[in-house]
Amino acid sequence: MNEHGKSDRPVVPEKSPNNAGPPAAEETEGRGLAKGNLRQHNAPRTPSRTGAPSALERVRHAARRDRTLRFTALLHHIYDTARLRAAYLALKREAAPGVDGETWQHYGETLEDNLRHLSERLKRGAYRAKPVRRVYISKDDGRPRPLGVPALEDKIVQRAPVEVFNAIYETDFLGFSYGFRPGRSQHHALDALYVGLLTKKVNGVLDVDISRFFDTLDHGWLVKFVEHRIADRRVVRLIQKWLNAGVLEEGKRTRVEEGTPQGGSASPLLANIYLHYAFDLWVHAWRRTRAHGDVIVVRFADDIVLGFQVKSDAERFWVDLAERFRKFHLALHPEKTRLLEFGAFAAEHRRRRGLGKPETFNFLGFTHICGKKRSNGRFTVLRQTIRKRLQAKLSEVKTELRRRMHDPIPVVGAWLRAVVGGHIRYYGVPMNGPALYVFRSQVGWLWHRTLSRRSQTGYVPWDRMQRLLDRWLPPARVCHPYPLRRFGVIT
Repeated sequence: MNEHGKSDRPVVPEKSPNNAGPPAAEETEGRGLAKGNLRQHNAPRTPSRTGAPSALERVRHAARRDRTLRFTALLHHIYDTARLRAAYLALKREAAPGVDGETWQHYGETLEDNLRHLSERLKRGAYRAKPVRRVYISKDDGRPRPLGVPALEDKIVQRAPVEVFNAIYETDFLGFSYGFRPGRSQHHALDALYVGLLTKKVNGVLDVDISRFFDTLDHGWLVKFVEHRIADRRVVRLIQKWLNAGVLEEGKRTRVEEGTPQGGSASPLLANIYLHYAFDLWVHAWRRTRAHGDVIVVRFADDIVLGFQVKSDAERFWVDLAERFRKFHLALHPEKTRLLEFGAFAAEHRRRRGLGKPETFNFLGFTHICGKKRSNGRFTVLRQTIRKRLQAKLSEVKTELRRRMHDPIPVVGAWLRAVVGGHIRYYGVPMNGPALYVFRSQVGWLWHRTLSRRSQTGYVPWDRMQRLLDRWLPPARVCHPYPLRRFGVIT
C-alpha cells in the first residue's frame, strides 16, 4: 500500500448532526464505525491465518487516518487464497447457478485446485467475468423486477473485495446510511427514523423513490467515484469487468452501458459508493447551509426518507434533488416520490383545515402512521406490516402448503415454524402485535384447510388442530424493544 499524493476532490465535511439542536436520529453520524465494528477484529485465531487479517487492519487505520488517501496496492488482498476460500464458504449453497451451470457443491469437490487457479488468473489479469443470467421476480405492484444471477466464480471474486472495500469505505460513509453495511440492519434504519420523527421538529416527510436505480446507475460516474479512494488500476479494471460482462437473456447476450445487476455480491457496496457521492455528501451539506429548520435523513440502499421542519425547505429540496440526480443520470419516480404532512401536529393541522387523517408512508416493510400513545395521548409513530406484504406472504404460504399437502405433519410443521418465526422476528416491533396475530392465525387456518383436504374423510377437528398450532407455530409476540431504548444503547 503506497501513498501517491492526495485526491483533488473537496475534503469531506465533518459529519455533524442536524443543524438545529443536539443529534437525534443521526446521532451515529460520527466518523467511527457502527457500534460493534470496532470490536470485530481480523486477528488470526491460528498461526496459519497470519498476514491478510492484520493487513486489513492496516488498511482500515490508514483510511481512517487520512480521508484523502488513495490506495495503490490492493489486488493482493483480493487474490489471496484464504480470502477466496472464505468468500466461497459464505455463498448460499443452494443458490441458482449462473450461465455456466456451476453449482456450489460441484465446485467444492476440487475446491483448493479451483481456488488456486482462480487466484493465479486474478494475479496475472487473465480473469474474465461471465455474463449475468437474467431472471425476473414479481414486485409488490405486480411488475417484474429484474435480477442477475452471476456465475459461481464471479460471485466468489465479487465477494472477496467487499471486505477489503469495507475496511476503506466504512470510514467514509455517513451515519444516516444503513443499507448493506457491517453491523447495521433494516431495524437500525427503522429505529433511526422513529427516533428522528419523535425527537426532532418534523412537520413533513419526503418519501424519495429513485426510478430503476440499479438499472440506471452510470458506469462512468461509478468508476470516478471509486477512484477517489482506489488508485490500483488492476482493482478498477476488475470492477469494470463485472460492469461490462453483459446480460444473458433467452440465449442472447446483451452488453449494458449502465446499471449493476441486483443479485451480485458487489452490487450493494457499489450502490452505496455511488449514492455516497451522488446523494449523501450533498444532502449533508445542503441541510447545513440551506435549511431553515431541522432536517433528518435515513437511507437504506436506494430507499430514502427525509423529515423537514419547514415545508418550504422540503419543496426547495425536492427541486434541488431532482436537478442533482439528473447530473448523475438518476431520476426520481414521478408517482412514488411524494411530500406528505407528518408529525406531532399533522393531525391537528389537517383537522383545522377540514381534511382527513394524516397520510402514511411505507419504509422497509412497514407502514408508518401518525398515532397517539394509549397512556398519555402524546404523539407516536405506529409501524404496521404493509398490508400488501402480509397478503403476498400468506399467498406464498398457501401455494407451498398445497404443494406439501401429503408431506408428514412434522415436516410441514417444522417448515411453518421457520416461516412464522422469521416473520415475527422481523415484524415484531412494538404496537404491531395485531398484525402478527393476524399472520399467525391465517397461517393456522390455511394449514387446517390443507390438512382437511388430504382425503374425503380427513377433516381435522379444531381441538386437535389447536394442539398442532401450539406445538409448531411460535406465538405472535413483540420481540423488538422500543426504538428510543435500543437506539440510545447503540449510539
